[in-house]
Amino acid sequence: MSSNSGSEFTNDSSSSTEAEKPQIEPIRMPTVEEIRGQDIWNNCAVRSVASGVMGGGLGLLMGLFLGALDNPIMQEEMTGRQQFIYTAKQMGRRSWGSAKTFAVMGLIFSAAECVVEKARAKHDTTNTVVAGCVTGGAISAKGGPKAACVGCAGFATFSVLIEKFLDRHD
Repeated sequence: MSSNSGSEFTNDSSSSTEAEKPQIEPIRMPTVEEIRGQDIWNNCAVRSVASGVMGGGLGLLMGLFLGALDNPIMQEEMTGRQQFIYTAKQMGRRSWGSAKTFAVMGLIFSAAECVVEKARAKHDTTNTVVAGCVTGGAISAKGGPKAACVGCAGFATFSVLIEKFLDRHD
């Protein structure tokens, strides 16, 4: 009986050392389709257009939400139908305006970040700072050079804060 318990003990220790060994998984090479997909997304034009479309969609939803929150000035004097029509028109105006703004913002930011990343051959926070500055400056350029500088600094700061919050770069 004692010889039996001793053999069980050695079996337990050998099985525990097997469990402690790291499991090595074989390296899987990417398929041709995966490589082509990566090449497509590494193209700055594709990445920029996709970001513009997604930004437009986000702006559309934001505009719908914010347009629904607008109250008409003459709300007490309007019928329910008139309030509904007013709110629907406001939602449409707001969503179209926000969609355009967010689409342009996404397109410019993504294009600038991609071009800077390709030129520097690095993927770090500096790309985000430059892209944020370009985007903020371009969006606020209609207000003059001072507004463009403030937009550049503000959007670059915002972009870096978002990057740090999301922790995209190591």
